[in-house]
Amino acid sequence: MKKLVLLLLVLIFVAYFLIFRVSSFFVDNQYYPPVKFEGVSVDTPAAANRLSQAIQIQTISRDEQSADNDSFLQFHQFLAQNFPLVHQNSKLETINQHSLIFEITGTDTSLKPILLMGHMDVVPVDEATLKQWQHPPFSGAIADQQIWGRGAIDDKSTVLAIMEAMEMHLAKGKRLKRSVYFAFGHDEEIGGENGAKAAAAYFKNRNITFDFVLDEGGVIVDGILAGFEQPIALVGVAEKGFVNIRLTVKGEGGHSSMPPQNTAAGILAQAIVKLEYNPFPANLKFTNLIFDAVGFSADFTTRALMSNQWMLSPIIESVLLKSPSSAASMRTTTAVTMLQGSSKSNILPTEASAVANFRIMPGETWQSVLSRVESVIDDPRVSLEAFMQSNPSPISDHNTPQFATIEKTIREISPDALVAPYLVQGGTDAKYFYDLSDNVYRFLMIRMTPDTLNTFHGLNERIAIEDYSKTIQFFHRLMERSVF
Repeated sequence: MKKLVLLLLVLIFVAYFLIFRVSSFFVDNQYYPPVKFEGVSVDTPAAANRLSQAIQIQTISRDEQSADNDSFLQFHQFLAQNFPLVHQNSKLETINQHSLIFEITGTDTSLKPILLMGHMDVVPVDEATLKQWQHPPFSGAIADQQIWGRGAIDDKSTVLAIMEAMEMHLAKGKRLKRSVYFAFGHDEEIGGENGAKAAAAYFKNRNITFDFVLDEGGVIVDGILAGFEQPIALVGVAEKGFVNIRLTVKGEGGHSSMPPQNTAAGILAQAIVKLEYNPFPANLKFTNLIFDAVGFSADFTTRALMSNQWMLSPIIESVLLKSPSSAASMRTTTAVTMLQGSSKSNILPTEASAVANFRIMPGETWQSVLSRVESVIDDPRVSLEAFMQSNPSPISDHNTPQFATIEKTIREISPDALVAPYLVQGGTDAKYFYDLSDNVYRFLMIRMTPDTLNTFHGLNERIAIEDYSKTIQFFHRLMERSVF
């Protein structure tokens, strides 16, 4: 009986402690609404039309192919024709024929400049999917209050919005106090080696460093993060690395009527199964960054879990790992993307190969990923080759005046959104600029829902005209705060 009473007392104490933690854990992180902001008047129809025209220029990046010179030159001419004041008031450098750097000099040279980034290139469209697009992918169609096509989100909207915002400032005769640079890459979609990396070297050779760097990456998520009803603006403070690993198995070939015990394709399949059934370990470091910032607004169940990780972390991980989007923020991901065997159904393959793409968490390297893959597969018949690799970026501090400036600007333009630091799952050009600034961030002022999240590199990429107008307002206000 005494043991039962003691057990009940322990359970009551634990329950009380859990509830106390829920009610007190986020007290220091309460959200205060921003000061009211009047906004800025944007000629939205004209701006939307310019973005539509930009989408129609097919600046496509393809793996292992050089850039289409004509399309990028056409895009450069388009920028010059539509943003004459920016061109008249800036020094323009061209990097490796296609990437652009604009420098607009401020009056106070003692102030570190800022760098705003975007990229002009887009991913190709699979011809087999063309009929599934509601509007042709390079039409730039304006329909249903949206602008459709490749680059609408990723990432011509950033390039055009930056140019629109500065053109508006210059049209009012304003002079900059702080210098600002724009860097627009041409090969971000294939790693940025000839664009952003070369641009970073250009700045480094001239001893130019930045107060902060802002690239694409984070967005406002609405209805995507479990446990939150309020939209959350995710500002990237770091990004994952990546590596492709090619798995190859050699075979003797021959007729399929006399197969060996294990064909090259079969051995390869076993290796793939091992990879998928032995995922990388998870951790909550970057999930906690978000919850530390906005956890006070989560529902009770979510707060109960997150405020008591000392006891409930296995449950939290189990829940979050069920969603691909949240799982990706917790571990290095494994995605087998390409397979190749024999050329005919009755021919044994003399070689079978697969490519697995890994998105690497900070704290790991592409070399450590390769080593782990080798250990998991543990089969000398499977050869491994790493290619197109990049290590994770450093992590920028979000407790800085520079982050606060971005945060305040977001809250002014979208008052209903909370703001949180975030680990970007994909790669951006920003990774090359950590030698040039301690404050490297990633954000685009668009709102993503479960319905539109998969349009990144997918079907029916589009941006709401209202979102695009807010993107221009965001950059206009950020410039107003930072350089004027």
